[in-house]
Amino acid sequence: MHAGGAVAAGRRPHTANGGGEKVSLSGLKRLYFRLRGKDPRGLVVTFLSGRSEAAEKMLAEVREILPEYRQVTAGLPGSGAEVVFEPASAGELFLKLRRRFRQERVVMAPVLFDGTPECRALRLAAFLLAPTRILAYNHRLERHHLQLSTAIASWLFWRGVPVDRIYLRPWKRPARHASLLVLEGRALNPERPRVAVVTPYFPYPLSHGGAVRIFHLLREAAREFDIFLFAITEHRDEPEYQPVLDFCARAVLASKPAYREPRWSSLAPPEVREYDLPELRRAIRETMRDFDIRLLQAEYTMLASYGGQLLVEHDVTFDLYSQIHMREGSLRSWWDLWRWRRFERRAVRRYPRVVVMSEKDANLLGAPNAVVIPNGVDLERFRPTPELPGERLLFVGSFRHFPNIQAFRFFMDEIWERVAARRPQATLTVVGGPDHLLHWDLHTNGLPMPSHPRVQVLGFVRDVRPLYEAANLVVVPTIVSAGTNLKVLEAMAMERAVVSTPSGCAGLGLEHGRSAWVAETAEDFASGVVGLLEDPTRRASIAAEARRLAVERYGWRQIGRRQAELWRELLDA
Repeated sequence: MHAGGAVAAGRRPHTANGGGEKVSLSGLKRLYFRLRGKDPRGLVVTFLSGRSEAAEKMLAEVREILPEYRQVTAGLPGSGAEVVFEPASAGELFLKLRRRFRQERVVMAPVLFDGTPECRALRLAAFLLAPTRILAYNHRLERHHLQLSTAIASWLFWRGVPVDRIYLRPWKRPARHASLLVLEGRALNPERPRVAVVTPYFPYPLSHGGAVRIFHLLREAAREFDIFLFAITEHRDEPEYQPVLDFCARAVLASKPAYREPRWSSLAPPEVREYDLPELRRAIRETMRDFDIRLLQAEYTMLASYGGQLLVEHDVTFDLYSQIHMREGSLRSWWDLWRWRRFERRAVRRYPRVVVMSEKDANLLGAPNAVVIPNGVDLERFRPTPELPGERLLFVGSFRHFPNIQAFRFFMDEIWERVAARRPQATLTVVGGPDHLLHWDLHTNGLPMPSHPRVQVLGFVRDVRPLYEAANLVVVPTIVSAGTNLKVLEAMAMERAVVSTPSGCAGLGLEHGRSAWVAETAEDFASGVVGLLEDPTRRASIAAEARRLAVERYGWRQIGRRQAELWRELLDA
């Protein structure tokens, strides 16, 4: 995946003025370069300025896309480069580079920007040598031609920001027409009212909390409604559709477009623009007209612009960004917070009803049209089992949701060593969800993932119940969060004690020391984990009370009835 201004695969890179570099020079240009004492034949100097594996892949691609030029590699000792320079300051390296290549016409200088600190001076020296010819590669091997015309994007790319966080679709060009996939489900019943639901992803498999909620509440609603689902997806794996088609009358899938625009360039939050698909809007309008559908429910704040009668706020998004801004205090975090607060507050006023996960969320929005329909858990699927002997910790949190990455880093950086030192038999299992390594790279700019011999990080796990059954304690170390945590509810239903930060169990009505162990600081969190590992009786008592609350308040069947009542109210109105 390449940025705007990047060299497209299979094409030559553009020069600073946007023109293509010609392979054959005119006689006049050859004379010009000879008079300047330069070899008129173009030279590509590839700087192996990072980890060897990434540097080798970069070099292979450079040779593939620029085969018409002479090639040479430059780097520090141990890089395997043909031209080696001893470590020095950027200025000293620049002078050495200038002397070495003073008789060469450098047409392109590919440089690896993967964050390797010992190569920082070499990267800067390469830029000083050929400032308009830098073909930058990041740790994900995305490439971007650094140019003044894309100064902000070039600067961000230099700083290590991935392409997905720099660009969305360009507003000046129409988005690529999204092909729609229409899947027929169960037969329509003329006696059932019809409801349309639009969601930013297909709610199966149940790989993260949002998918779990949407899947179960739609399945419950299908007992008395015909549901038309509209979803945006990046993957099309037809066998995965059937569990949803079993209770939906129709599913219409639109693929996300690939064109991009600068993420900072609009007043609307970037996620709102990313999921705004004209083709899907048109399909929703036509389907609602053709099938006489009078109720449209939009899932997530980012889809509020699709309109309808009911908006589901899975979390108060500006609350999440407010917490991030309090921790970061940067211009970027302020801009994200301002955009989301502005968009979200306007959005909730446009809807007749807004569903929130808890009273806390309703108070944050301050919307008189808000109604609480909490998250829940499948009590038939998540049943208690006897706890096995051991000291096994479990953290379940999809890395596609960046607060879970922050939570894992917080636990590993500030809590785990305190626990491991006092409980040498303790282990930790982490479930990071689908493409967890990709999301980790995206949200951390390629930072190495924390590791430990007694810590296991898994990707997507189709059935997490065996992990809950094996666990002695479930940890929820989130430091920023919004909405309510479905993984806490799963642990409660499985009768496993939970140690959580206040944000990790917010809105669930849990009581410290009775139905959960709630800790605000890393030291208190570690002490809570160690204390409960050492006290099986107290651990069992907390787990039993948590299970009782799950059965009393959070079964999908009773929560689904609340949603059905709200739908009937809106349809009658």
